[in-house]
Amino acid sequence: MHPLTFPWFSGRGKKRDEDLLLEGRERGVVHLTHNDLDAVGCDAIHRRAFPHVTTIFCSVGRFPHVMETVSKVPGEGDTLSISDLGYYSGAESVLSRIRDNGWRVEWRDHHRWRPEELGKCAASCDLLNVNVDTCATGICARDLLPHDPVAREIASVVCDYDLWIHADPRSAILGQVLQRRENREHVRDCLVQGIFSDPTIEREYREIHEEMERLIEKSIRKTQIEGKKYRIGFAPLFGYPSETAAAMRKALGTDMEVLISASGRFSLRSVPPVSHILARNFGGGGHPHAAGGNFPFGFWDKILFRLLGRCPHIRRFVETAESLP
Repeated sequence: MHPLTFPWFSGRGKKRDEDLLLEGRERGVVHLTHNDLDAVGCDAIHRRAFPHVTTIFCSVGRFPHVMETVSKVPGEGDTLSISDLGYYSGAESVLSRIRDNGWRVEWRDHHRWRPEELGKCAASCDLLNVNVDTCATGICARDLLPHDPVAREIASVVCDYDLWIHADPRSAILGQVLQRRENREHVRDCLVQGIFSDPTIEREYREIHEEMERLIEKSIRKTQIEGKKYRIGFAPLFGYPSETAAAMRKALGTDMEVLISASGRFSLRSVPPVSHILARNFGGGGHPHAAGGNFPFGFWDKILFRLLGRCPHIRRFVETAESLP
């Protein structure tokens, strides 16, 4: 039987019954991971390593909710393997309940954790591996398949994209193809077999690349430049945050790019290694050069942003950024 996959999409679409899905799982490993290329790479590694994997792709915002759901389902000795998702406040309490309910817990991540966060969670994990020097796929490959050449190649391609190395052209193609969530399982299944391109991936890339260039240009036209210590570009996000930020930096000479969605969530990229620190001031987190957070948009904030592109939180963001040492 093919391993089951149950995607969660940041609250979009119909809500599924997580309890029923987990209780009806194929026994073995439940892999709880993020929803980007790094997460897909992690899942490919898991599926090369284990015969039975149930995958839950999860946004950062839904991570605490899914963890609560897992804590209520008997583990019966199965492994909950978490990857590419960082610490959130209160995670240690949920982990303890998950362990008490019969789960083994392994957590592999490459986001930045504080020492006290590591200490809180380590006691409830059978394995806790946090390493900021590689991508989460790299950690999974080293831990689960250290002698598998295909796993090493998957990790190399994924890290090239996730860590902004951009030396392997395959990584940019896969990263862009995965901007469409419906491509997630297809790319994952290709990676499991050591395949990095096929006619479906090539077709999707051509279609997405054309759309991406149009949307990036739209964001650049609407960019607002602020700041004295740093040149910070604020723009509405129409899609493709990493690629849009890179194009903004090249076109406008920015030090930081803040791409804001209509809900108030934003993606942040920065030349100085402070993205993760800034994002934590706005309910988020991430990496030193790439992170995400949330501006608390009210009803009228959303209306004004959609109509005029006005964001009332820009001044506070600039003040926070320029107060950093």
